[in-house]
Amino acid sequence: MKIYTKTGDKGLTSLIGGSRVPKNHIRIEAYGTVDELNSWIGLIADQVRHQDTVVALREIQDRLFTIGSNLASEPDKSKMKIPDLLENDVEFLEKQIDSMNEVLPEMRFFILPGGHVTVSNCHIARCVCRRAERHVIHLNENEFVNEIVIKYLNRLSDYLFVLARFLGHSLQVNEIPWKPRM
Repeated sequence: MKIYTKTGDKGLTSLIGGSRVPKNHIRIEAYGTVDELNSWIGLIADQVRHQDTVVALREIQDRLFTIGSNLASEPDKSKMKIPDLLENDVEFLEKQIDSMNEVLPEMRFFILPGGHVTVSNCHIARCVCRRAERHVIHLNENEFVNEIVIKYLNRLSDYLFVLARFLGHSLQVNEIPWKPRM
């Protein structure tokens, strides 16, 4: 399989279904941001020592590929079978969040990102996830997007926030409280 096709040299790319769109099309922004998020999550997984967390992150990466393929396809034009995102994928994130929250102290203040590289990377991934969610919502204004995609991305950003706290707690890193200047 060749990595270069030379078909995108003029600023267009193909969707699954055959349509060609500009590379700055909101659909491309949406799945490109999901791809960026997937890379950040891979970086976090490479830094984590908890095997259960690594397994969860790899599953999330798989779901992000599912979302990317969903966003890159035109269901009415493509005959290709695209994997489905399911409600139990969202429930998986919720269970992970609940499990991590069981060991975390109650939040009593807003937290500044930082304190450890892995914690900071979780916060960067959370921000990229929120951007992906905004792009998908924008895409949904004009084209169909399965609502489970938006729900999953929303819950994933919550997961990444709690993961940052959980990993910081595991690393015995103090959370950095935001102290607004008054």
